[in-house]
Amino acid sequence: MTERATLIKPSTIRFERLLPGPVERVWAYLTESKKRATWLAAGEFDLRLGGRIELHFDNDSLTDETAPPGARGAGKHSAHGEITRLEPLRVLAHTWSWDGGESEVVYKLTPRGKDVLLTIEHRLPDDHGLKLAVGGGWATHVGILADQLNGVKPRPFFATHAREMKAFEAAL
Repeated sequence: MTERATLIKPSTIRFERLLPGPVERVWAYLTESKKRATWLAAGEFDLRLGGRIELHFDNDSLTDETAPPGARGAGKHSAHGEITRLEPLRVLAHTWSWDGGESEVVYKLTPRGKDVLLTIEHRLPDDHGLKLAVGGGWATHVGILADQLNGVKPRPFFATHAREMKAFEAAL
C-alpha cells in the first residue's frame, strides 16, 4: 500500500491509508461536520440514501501555514451532492457537485486489527489538471486526518499539496 493516489481507470482515482481506529472513530471523522472540518471540509450530511451533503472548504484553516500567492485550494469554496450508498461504519458514497463539474466519491472502511484501512475512490471528469489536484488533494487531506487521529500537529496543507500533486503527476 502506498500513501499516494493511484489512477485505476482513466477518470477514477484510488487512495488508501491505514489509520488508527477504531472504525467508529474514523466513521465519525467522515460523517460529522465538526470533525470533518479538521481535515477536509465542514458541512452537514443527511445520512440516508438520497440525503443531501454539503462540503464547505477552508483549506487555509486546516493548519497554521499561510497560503502562498495563487495557491490551488486557497480561500473558501463549497460543493454539494447526494448520498448514493450508505452502509454505516463500512461504506459512504456521494456525488460531489461544484460550479461546472460533478464527480462521485466512495469511502470504504475496513477494520485491520486496531487500525482501519480507509479506501477512497473518486470518479472525476476526464480533466488532467483536475485529476492532479484531486490526487494530490486526497493524499494531503487524508494525511491531515491521520495527523488528527494520531494527536500530532497537522502537516502544512499547501506545501504538502504542491508536493503530492507533483508526485501524482510523475506517477501518471
